[in-house]
Amino acid sequence: QGQLVQSGGGLVQAGGSLRLSCKASRLITSVFNSAELGWYRQAPGKQRELVATISGARTTSTNYADSVKGRFQISKDNAKKMIYLQMDDLKPEDTAVYYCKAHTCWGQGTQVTVSA
Repeated sequence: QGQLVQSGGGLVQAGGSLRLSCKASRLITSVFNSAELGWYRQAPGKQRELVATISGARTTSTNYADSVKGRFQISKDNAKKMIYLQMDDLKPEDTAVYYCKAHTCWGQGTQVTVSA
């Protein structure tokens, strides 16, 4: 089993919401707390692209792709070593396989499909 295990995703209609989770239980806590954590996605025939990142141990900073600003929110729980991506107002163009990343480790990917 990999160091990052994802859950969530699935099929939703346009305008709906989904929440992705990523558990980094095998990462050393200090590494998790200090690393840049992120979500990426890859649509069929396209390159993998950044969706959102979050970093910082005490005060966190976030960064979002322009295409998801105002609709997606990344968060983390240091105590549980969890990374989350709340996705609201989903659009068909958000359809992709989503991957979490922590330090140099990647999750296994989870499919998100948004129907029109």
